[in-house]
Amino acid sequence: MYGIKLFSASQIQRWDAYTIAHEPITSLELMERASGACADWIMANCKQLDTARIHIFCGKGNNGGDGLAIARMLTAAGLQPIVYILEFGAKGTADFQANLQQLHTVTHTIHFIQDETHLPVISGNDWVIDALFGSGLNRPLQNLSQTLVTHINNAKAKVIAIDVPSGMYVDASAAGNTIIQARYTLTFQTIKRCFLAAENGAYAGDVHVLPIGLLPAYAAEEPSDWEQVTLPLMQSFYKPRQRFAHKGTYGHALLVTGNKGKMGASLMAARACLRSGVGLLTVSTPEWGYPVLQTAVPEAMTIPRDSTAKEDLSKYTIGAGPGIGTEKDTLALLEQLLQHAQKPLVLDADALNLISENQQLLQYIPAGSIISPHPKEFERLFGKQPDDFARMQRAIDASREHSIVIILKGHYTLTAFAGRGYFNATGNPGMATGGSGDVLTGILTALLAQQYEPLQAALLGVYIHGLAADLALKNQSMESLLPGDIIEHLGQAFKKLQKI
Repeated sequence: MYGIKLFSASQIQRWDAYTIAHEPITSLELMERASGACADWIMANCKQLDTARIHIFCGKGNNGGDGLAIARMLTAAGLQPIVYILEFGAKGTADFQANLQQLHTVTHTIHFIQDETHLPVISGNDWVIDALFGSGLNRPLQNLSQTLVTHINNAKAKVIAIDVPSGMYVDASAAGNTIIQARYTLTFQTIKRCFLAAENGAYAGDVHVLPIGLLPAYAAEEPSDWEQVTLPLMQSFYKPRQRFAHKGTYGHALLVTGNKGKMGASLMAARACLRSGVGLLTVSTPEWGYPVLQTAVPEAMTIPRDSTAKEDLSKYTIGAGPGIGTEKDTLALLEQLLQHAQKPLVLDADALNLISENQQLLQYIPAGSIISPHPKEFERLFGKQPDDFARMQRAIDASREHSIVIILKGHYTLTAFAGRGYFNATGNPGMATGGSGDVLTGILTALLAQQYEPLQAALLGVYIHGLAADLALKNQSMESLLPGDIIEHLGQAFKKLQKI
């Protein structure tokens, strides 16, 4: 398994049960393992634990059992955590009760929160460990639970959430709900899809995945429509250069880019395309743009924009959109490109804006083509969605409906194709600047021209794009990062793919 499968809450519960049955191990021993991983992380990474107050809030489920075990372990290490149990009168799970019994033998600082009068005073210098509700939550917090979480959030303390911040759902949007605002989230064994949604970023904080020894055989066999891309997966796609290759081996790309005031988009796309290994590059631009292109990118050839449709388009892999504008003549050219292209192409920026204004063009996009909208462009193409999870699903559905690859840009860019979704983990907020998308268009077009399958080109292109931006941070800050810096680090990024 090269990528990381993203499992639902119920699948993760079954993974626990599989491990308990096949290792074998008791559920209480597995809880001890998970709690130990959390306690070790907290003691290794959190400062001033011995001088600050540590509040541990527990529900009565297994997430609360984790909290109780963490409290016992921190106490054994010489710390003095204060435990608070959210009390509704019902008995806790068996593992919760077992850990409560053990905790009573080492500390008496255990309090029960039965109503608002029992809420403790929390200061901004305190540490709070949230073990109220775990990954199984499927309804909004209400009444005392909601009041407690609001109280914790208002305190502005340093919060560590165990597995999932209380109030957050693993598989669906919790937008508008009351959710713990964590500085750190310590999640077990594998990343969850909730942490890849932008709407949850303000609540999860820095997410750390802690291995707890769940058996890999389950993950290998259990299907999932969602996956996170990894370096080994990208290395499995990567095609090293052939010793006896020539420029014709690596394709001929045609970039339809640039217009008045936007020739920079054309330059960035062209330079990125060349740096990504294409054999030949031709740029379609207004003739007055020739001096700009042939001075700044002498490796590229040019053809006039107004005669592009008369070209033999079958010899090209086409990328279109960056900076072309949305005038009538541009729309006419895009229509001709779509109707006459004989293989998949790359569409971004103004090409997508034109299609969104002329929805009939969607049916002419060749199968296997790659489109790369940001959220607003996606909304104009496929409709406004109520939340990030609905948007993810709409991307999956639209990719299947139109037989195209959809790259939905974001911090964890989603690539959707044929009923499956793939999240990218490279990249950083410094990429949130004009021109980054133009660079991606050039990379994607180059990879398609080199005969990568469309999904492979999309996944590899997004990964390389983000990786180059990460490498550029060795010399730049997120504020100073420019699209040109990404291009200049593409070579280092490709080297990371080489298995030596």
